Amino acid sequence: MHIVRLALRWRVATAFGLGALLLTGILAAATWNLASDYMLRQRELSTVRQAEVNALLVANSLRTGSEGLDELLAGLSSESPSSVLLLRSGGWITSGRRIDPALLPDSLLEQAAGGVPASQRLVVERVPVMAVAVETGTGSDIFVELFPLLELDRTLRFLGTVLVAGAASSGLLGFALGAWASRRALRPLTELTAAASRFASGEMQTRLPHHGDRDLAALASAFNDTAEALEARVRRDVRFAGNVSHELRSPLTTMANAAAVLRRRRRELTGTAGQALDLLLSEVARFERMVVDLLEISRDDQQTDGPAGEIVDLGDLVHNVLAARSRASESVEVEEPAPLVQGDRRRLDRIVANLLDNADRYAGGAVRVAVLRAGGCARLEVDDTGPGVPEELRERVFERFARGVQAGQRGQGGGSGLGLALVAQHIRHLRGRVWIEDRPGGGARSSSTDRTADR
Repeated sequence: MHIVRLALRWRVATAFGLGALLLTGILAAATWNLASDYMLRQRELSTVRQAEVNALLVANSLRTGSEGLDELLAGLSSESPSSVLLLRSGGWITSGRRIDPALLPDSLLEQAAGGVPASQRLVVERVPVMAVAVETGTGSDIFVELFPLLELDRTLRFLGTVLVAGAASSGLLGFALGAWASRRALRPLTELTAAASRFASGEMQTRLPHHGDRDLAALASAFNDTAEALEARVRRDVRFAGNVSHELRSPLTTMANAAAVLRRRRRELTGTAGQALDLLLSEVARFERMVVDLLEISRDDQQTDGPAGEIVDLGDLVHNVLAARSRASESVEVEEPAPLVQGDRRRLDRIVANLLDNADRYAGGAVRVAVLRAGGCARLEVDDTGPGVPEELRERVFERFARGVQAGQRGQGGGSGLGLALVAQHIRHLRGRVWIEDRPGGGARSSSTDRTADR
């Protein structure tokens, strides 16, 4: 089971948002409880006082034997939108909004019958009311009045909506504040990541700026010291490789000339001597290619300039490289108009030649070379008929001395493992990208892209 983890920045922002939401939620809940309890308690006290006053009026009317009881009850219910009920020995007398007395809870009436005013919040026929029951003091008569709570209920709903909206807004504000704070706090880490990426891509002069903050200054200083040490080591390795390759050129030239003399007299040598000579000639040729590639790599590593200002027609360059190789088996496809790229013609020429050489040595030769346009970039494709390159090797083949499945093999067709490394290095100097993918129909496709320089 794969668990997707949020980035550190979004985890910090989420923590801020949840913290703000939790805090404001607790405050909103406390405010709601306090406010609703207070408002309900005040409403209950006022209704009980009003019901007691009304009960006294009813009791006086009952004691005097006045025949205007119905008019009194009607008058009490008309002063407020309430319902008035009077329980007497003969049954219920109601006035105002008609309510079924059976809906009143027995506990409310029993408490009032004991001489204690009783109040209870009810929902009668989908209307919230405050029911107050008071003994009239004239026998077993009980006065009941139902006060509607619609206004109070609307007020509480509005208060709840405001509190929920406030808590949600606080959570969103906390998330935004957390995102802003994390972005500022992680800016040095972002700069470090970008600098490390540039350094890894070959920009050895990449350094972090000095910071006034003590902690950040220590981080920048440690990175810069590490970068300087690595750059010095790389420079030493490059100079060593260049010096060794340069020193090898003289004996290599002597060996190549001697091999040329022996090659002309190959027919005179038979048997084991002839086989030994063939092996020697192939190894000398391979050694010569390796020294030339090492010299080029060492010189190229010491160059820090970007793409040259020359405008090159990539279609013409590909045709010229193929013509110089005296090969006609490749199918050439150039999109019209041919893309123009800004770069060093020598580098571009070597890129095309090395891709073709790699297809010849390891994949049965190139069958198609295409120059296309792709999203503002020029794209060069070289298709071969080989078995393809496994996915786990598609990055490694561009490393120096990496020869993939051909590693350990020798012979005239063997390479030095530096051809594709030179391609990747030249492409990097041209601010482009190179990769290997499967070719439709089988085989491998080597592709590279570079920004066009069309006007």
